[in-house]
Amino acid sequence: MRVGSFVLAARFPGQGDGEALHRAVRSAEVAEEAGLDTVWLAEHHFVPYGTCPSAITLAALLLGRTSRLRVGTAVSVLPTVHPVALGEQAALLHIASGGRFSLGVGRGGPWVDLEVFGSGLKAYEEGFPESLDLLVRWLREPSVAAAGERFGFREVPVVPRPSECLAEVEGPEVVVACTSPPSVRLAAERGLPMLLGMHVGDEEKAEMVALWREHARAAGSTADEIRGAAHVSAGVCQIADRRTDAVETLTKAMPGWLRQGLEAHVTVDGRHRAMRDPLAYTELLCGLHPVGTPRLCADRLAATSERTGISRFALLVEGSGDLAATEENVRRLGAEVLPHLG
Repeated sequence: MRVGSFVLAARFPGQGDGEALHRAVRSAEVAEEAGLDTVWLAEHHFVPYGTCPSAITLAALLLGRTSRLRVGTAVSVLPTVHPVALGEQAALLHIASGGRFSLGVGRGGPWVDLEVFGSGLKAYEEGFPESLDLLVRWLREPSVAAAGERFGFREVPVVPRPSECLAEVEGPEVVVACTSPPSVRLAAERGLPMLLGMHVGDEEKAEMVALWREHARAAGSTADEIRGAAHVSAGVCQIADRRTDAVETLTKAMPGWLRQGLEAHVTVDGRHRAMRDPLAYTELLCGLHPVGTPRLCADRLAATSERTGISRFALLVEGSGDLAATEENVRRLGAEVLPHLG
């Protein structure tokens, strides 16, 4: 089992962007000190829900500040970026870090980002498969041409080519954020592991893993490839000596952040998007994920792994909104939870 942190660089009420980003960077540095496996970085535009607009840029900074920690994006939003540009950056980080970079990608949402970056709603609604295939080809082949609906260009060499520079590692792994059966099928048919969101519980995640295996088998993946798929489960982690204290920490801080962050999302076409009740959502997350004593947190992670077959975790550790409390939470995760997981 591999346990990592999930960093949104969330701006809580009363905070500035610099404070949120400093907490994000510091929590990643502490994650390496504490023995965590990976730090996964979220990406958002124009909203205080997350103040990191380029997960791959922040990943570059953290790879330079660490020596062992794996750093991944969760996720880089494909509809708002050219897949070749993202592929070049991913290859560069993969090589320069000695293979410590993971590229998580997703569709994002129907937000105003699509207007600002000029990609349009169609890139979100229909263009994700084409972008994903072009990105994966760029990371796996020596030269690439494109003749798709959105991207078309003559054959060009891949420079730098990640598979030639690290003989033991083909290239940066690509993980796909999946929220629906079509996205599960898309990832499975390409043999790519999934990143599953923190808003769903073990039963639904187990169903998505089973569906992924079914589609991967139909697409020709071997039994070993299916068993070896390292899916990632996102969640929340808050550690305290008593569960009630951990829950209280999150229910005091997270609803205010969720309210201002989620309300700030603007759809590109004016469609109505219902917002979750922030307190009810916080309480749901506390019930689904490792929130409580170290022993409870370890048992919850082990149970999720057993029920779902998922071996990797990306845990939101900044739910208190406070730098010192976040650092303590990460240290306790490493010192008091990881030893129980083996």
